[in-house]
Amino acid sequence: MTIRRTGLPAALLLCAAALAAPAFPAHAAAAPQDTAASSLPTVTPRAETAALHDDEQGGNADADDPAIWRNADAPGRSLVIATAKEGGLRVYDLDARQVQSVPAPPPARPDDAPGRFNNVDLLHGVRLATGRTDLAVVSDRGHDRLRVYRIDRDRPGGPLTDVTDPAAPAIFSAGQEEINEQDTAYGLATWKDAATGRSYALASRNNRTTVALLELTPRPDGTVGYRRVRTLDLPASFRLPNGATWAPCGEPGELPQVEGMVVDPANGMLYAGQEDVGVWRMRADLTGAPTLIDRVREYGVPAAYDEASDACLPTGADPGFGGDRLAADVEGLTLLTEPDGDGYVLASSQGDNSFAAYDREVGDANEYEGGFRVTAASPTLDGSEECDGAAVLNAPLGAQYPGGLLVVQDGRETPVEGDREATGFKFVALTDVLDALDD
Repeated sequence: MTIRRTGLPAALLLCAAALAAPAFPAHAAAAPQDTAASSLPTVTPRAETAALHDDEQGGNADADDPAIWRNADAPGRSLVIATAKEGGLRVYDLDARQVQSVPAPPPARPDDAPGRFNNVDLLHGVRLATGRTDLAVVSDRGHDRLRVYRIDRDRPGGPLTDVTDPAAPAIFSAGQEEINEQDTAYGLATWKDAATGRSYALASRNNRTTVALLELTPRPDGTVGYRRVRTLDLPASFRLPNGATWAPCGEPGELPQVEGMVVDPANGMLYAGQEDVGVWRMRADLTGAPTLIDRVREYGVPAAYDEASDACLPTGADPGFGGDRLAADVEGLTLLTEPDGDGYVLASSQGDNSFAAYDREVGDANEYEGGFRVTAASPTLDGSEECDGAAVLNAPLGAQYPGGLLVVQDGRETPVEGDREATGFKFVALTDVLDALDD
C-alpha cells in the first residue's frame, strides 16, 4: 500500500508505553518481552511542549490526549488542542508554544470529584445558533460529561470558548455519588453522519466494557447538549480455543475497559481498543455484532491481582492464543485516510512501544501492514514513553510541517526535575511517519 504525503485531514490517536517488569499494572496480565518491536523503523520528534507536572506546584496537570485543528485560511496558524486531566485543556501553536490554558470545571461540592479531561476530538462545520463552527469535544471523566468548546483562532483571550449546555446530563451515572466513584466517561471519538448531517460522540466508560453513542444537540442559545442514543457492552470474558474461559486481570470489580476509538466516515465503522483484549470493529451506530480484528499477546494468559504489589501476576503458562503485533495495553486508535480510499487503522501497542498499522479496507479483513516506533531525537529531546495519546493530520500545515504533523504524548518527560514526574507532547513531521510505514 502506498500512502501519499498530502490528503484529507485525519486525527490520529497513538501512544506507546514502556514495558514494566517483572510486575505489571493491575489492568494487564504479564506481557512477554518482545524483541520484534525493536526492529521496527523509528521516527523522532522535531519539537516539544513545556513539561506538565501532576502536583500542586505544577497545577495538577497531566498530559494525556491531543487533537490537531487545521486553520484552512492560514495552515501555518493551526493549533494543537490537548487534555491535561485535572489541569483542563492546553492549546499550542505549531512551534509547540502554549497559547491558551482552559481549566477543568471545579467540583460540584467541596467533597465531590473535580473535573478531569481525558480525551479530546474535533468536529468540523457544525451548525450552531450562532453559525457554523468547528468544535473540540472533551470527555470530562471527573464529572461524567462531555464538554464542548467552539474554536475561533483569533478570539481575544484564546481560541477556545466553552459552549457546553449547562444542563448537559451525566453520561453513565445516576447521580453525584456514582460520579464520585469515577466509573465515568473515559475514551472519546467524534463522528458526523454524512447522510443526515448529525454529529455524534462515542464515549467509553472507565473500568467497564460499555460504549455509549451520544448525539450532539445544538441549543437555541448557542450552546451544545447531547442525548444518549444507545449503548453497547463488549465482552468481559472470553471462551478460548481449548474450551477454557478467560477474563483479563484487573483490580477487584474492574472490567476490561475501552479508551482508544476512531470512526471511519467512509463506511461508518468504529474501531475500539479494549486495553487488555485487542482491537474491535463494529458499526459506529452500535448496532450489529462487533468483530475482534486482532488480539494482544497477553490474550488468554492466566493472571491474578496481587494486592501487596498492586499488580497482576501470571498464574500459569501462556497458552498461545494471543496475537503477534500488540502488547497490552491497546490505547490509541486512529484512521489515516487518503482521497483514493487507501489508508490505515493505526493502533498503539503500549507494552512494547510500537504502533501497528492495519489495512483500512474491511474487505481485506484489516490486514496488518507494518509498524513503527517513536524514539529520542537527542539527549534533551526524547521520544514517547508511557504515552496516553497522539494525533496526526495528513494535510499541509504551513512552512513548519508542509507534509502534515504527528503529535505524541510523552508520559515520562526528560530531563527529570528531581523526583517530580513530568509529561508533555512531542511534535513529529508526518512525512517521517509515512516513510517509516513505507519501509
